[in-house]
Amino acid sequence: MEKQIAYTLKDIAASLGLTLVGDPYMRVHSVSEPSSAKQGQLALAMSPAYEAQLSEGAAEMAMLREGADWQALGLRAALLAPRPKFALSGLSAMLDPGQSVPQGIHPSAVIDPSAKLGRNLCIGPFSYIGPNAELGDACLIGPYCHIGASSVLGDHARLREGVKIGARVKIGDRFIAQPGVVIGADGFSFVTQEISGVEAARATLGDQTASVQQQSWARVHSLGSVTIGDDVELGANTCVDCGTIRDTVLGDGVKCDNLVQIGHNVTIDQHSLICAQVAIAGSTRIGKHVVLGGQTGVSDNLFIGDHVITGGATKVLSNVPAGRVMLGYPAMKMDSHLEAYKALRRLPRLMRDFAEFKAWFLNQKDESFKDKN
Repeated sequence: MEKQIAYTLKDIAASLGLTLVGDPYMRVHSVSEPSSAKQGQLALAMSPAYEAQLSEGAAEMAMLREGADWQALGLRAALLAPRPKFALSGLSAMLDPGQSVPQGIHPSAVIDPSAKLGRNLCIGPFSYIGPNAELGDACLIGPYCHIGASSVLGDHARLREGVKIGARVKIGDRFIAQPGVVIGADGFSFVTQEISGVEAARATLGDQTASVQQQSWARVHSLGSVTIGDDVELGANTCVDCGTIRDTVLGDGVKCDNLVQIGHNVTIDQHSLICAQVAIAGSTRIGKHVVLGGQTGVSDNLFIGDHVITGGATKVLSNVPAGRVMLGYPAMKMDSHLEAYKALRRLPRLMRDFAEFKAWFLNQKDESFKDKN
């Protein structure tokens, strides 16, 4: 359901614990960048560079860094934050108008009679709730969503348009799924009757025989499902596959960006951050507070320790100890990778220098031969 937004600066300051200076009763209807702020908009000028842009717009109030001279910036009032980016988290929650899903259950929704529904639900058009599924209180289910048989969704879940949740999935409280999320598809698991070319190549680091290349693939069914903790968010078109025997697990507070692929049997521990286009292969374990940069690829059956950070496009092919910052393909410590990269950039110049030295050396050798004869 869409919220009506209208807060005074006094309301916002009290809610977020910010310092308020100037007129406390100015009303905030929305936020804006400093250069385009209009009446009733709170300008977000959270660094000196953005403060300089306030004069380009018509801002009368702004959120500023602690210690900023709000009067010199020509403002009638300001909110001062010790860490403005963090304050923006709470402010954006207050001002989010929501997705306009009407309260109650839309007539076109299909709900199995055995499903257990909590209180104060919003279920949008053409959504489906399967047999023995359970929805907690205050869930918002957008249009065209699917919640499979015997799945459990905790309190205050928010499913955007077209979210698909398979059978027997268990999800905690305050879950957010952006459009197109798929949870509980079968894992990508296939096997051949004899050793496959892939297995042979992996065991021999490249060699395979012609006899193993002609086999067909037999499907390994997913007997596990997916378990997701509290306060988890999945970005648009992210996919979380079922486990083969045990569940694929995402711990409390895990956040995934758009287009993330999480393979079967993967475990991601608490409060890890998975950026866009990351792919994690089957049976890999990710520790707590890990950050995987965009397009990181993680091979199967690996362990990544707590507090590891990978830079964008890193390819992890072996276990990573806790606390490491990794970069490159194959992944190595970031400082080592940057040193190697600098050396690689110098390589053309070194080759030219070597060619010049080689020519000089051969010339000296020829001159010495002539002198002897």
